[in-house]
Amino acid sequence: MNPSGSHTLSHADPTPLTEPVDATALDEVVTFTSELIRIDTSNHGDGECRERPAAEYVAERLAAAGLEPVLVERTPGRTNVVARIEGTEACSAALLVHGHLDVVPADPAQWSTHPFSGEVRDGVVWGRGAVDMKNMDAMVLAVVRAWARTGVRPRRDIVLAFTADEEASAEDGSGFLADDHPELFDGCTEGLSESGAFTFHAGPDLALYPIAAGERGTAWLELTARGVTGHGSRANRANAVSRLAAAVARIGAHTWPLRLSDTVRATLGELAALHGLRGPEFDPGSSRFDVDLLIDRLGPAAALVESTVRNSANPTMLSAGYKINVIPGKATAHIDGRILPGGEEEFRTTLDRLTGPDVAWSFHHREPALESPVDSPTFRALRASVERFAPEAKVVPYCMPGGTDAKQFSRLGITGYGFSPLKLPPGYDYAAMFHGVDERVPVSALHFGVRVLDHCLRTMR
Repeated sequence: MNPSGSHTLSHADPTPLTEPVDATALDEVVTFTSELIRIDTSNHGDGECRERPAAEYVAERLAAAGLEPVLVERTPGRTNVVARIEGTEACSAALLVHGHLDVVPADPAQWSTHPFSGEVRDGVVWGRGAVDMKNMDAMVLAVVRAWARTGVRPRRDIVLAFTADEEASAEDGSGFLADDHPELFDGCTEGLSESGAFTFHAGPDLALYPIAAGERGTAWLELTARGVTGHGSRANRANAVSRLAAAVARIGAHTWPLRLSDTVRATLGELAALHGLRGPEFDPGSSRFDVDLLIDRLGPAAALVESTVRNSANPTMLSAGYKINVIPGKATAHIDGRILPGGEEEFRTTLDRLTGPDVAWSFHHREPALESPVDSPTFRALRASVERFAPEAKVVPYCMPGGTDAKQFSRLGITGYGFSPLKLPPGYDYAAMFHGVDERVPVSALHFGVRVLDHCLRTMR
């Protein structure tokens, strides 16, 4: 037993040349994805989610692979699972592989199949979590169980973490783990998780595989306007609703200035080259670079970068009043803000100006922006693993417009990459599957993911 409280794989033979992914692993990844989907772990953000049944499901399958998983909770029922696999090279830094067990809610009336059925039909697994991210959880389980059957050990120690509460604040999940159980992640310097290494069809002969090497910071805001309560029929120049509505309208209409992070510059440079766009106006290193012109010329690939070249603030919720003929003395709104590295001061001063003197704002939840090196041995290993099984792949770095549990694990000094590999057919809108209706994943994509993930985790130094 190692210091984290989990057994290592007991086999002594280090990484064989043959690949351990067999028919059992390919069957298991489909079964695990389907069965995890059937465990409803909807997170409404109100604290009522219960990930424990999914955590116990994961723990049972890890235990059957020779590991001794640790189950930890901050709140009863909000369960996290952590286990460690000992590598063959004791001097190497450990690698964290993490996935969350909760999902966003789904309305069955809007779906063509029940969102928690886990139905496998016509070579596709259907249901909430099929891409976000019970598929990755299932891939990890299938890989480590294949290793146990065939005697494989990776070079690096690998810490597996299956977390609660990612779809809300992560206070019961990765935030709790990072703050209260850092010892479980001793030696971890890098981490892999969701939203990367998927096929993005940018043209008939251009299959991009973006690997996330950055995330915009999270800045969820609460706006509060106060005014004078009164009768709805009387003049009121201190109307809280009017004050709030004006501020929200200004925020929604604001055009943020360009702010290019190193990750986004790398993405733009590689996309320009792949699209044959040359000249100073397409060169991110040139003083004449025109990012909007480049994005206009990228076609479908523009979707990979257009949300990450600026800070943003999108109004999402409004609340005021209790009766139509009563002017309330208070009105509130919530804003989903996202901040690029180095952009927080700009964000703060802009919000001060847009809200004006009659509306106060505060951070409801805040997490930092992240950047990971794209010239690192780890990124090169991720790229090589994708290209091994998809020779046509054009791997590019990209920055996620949103965020993941990598933000919380960064508190432990862990550098994060988005890497949950899927080979997807043309016409499959991967981005629309996240929090969307009829979320689903092809069986063939899961098989590809298992092979790529196995190779990457076994060989990464």
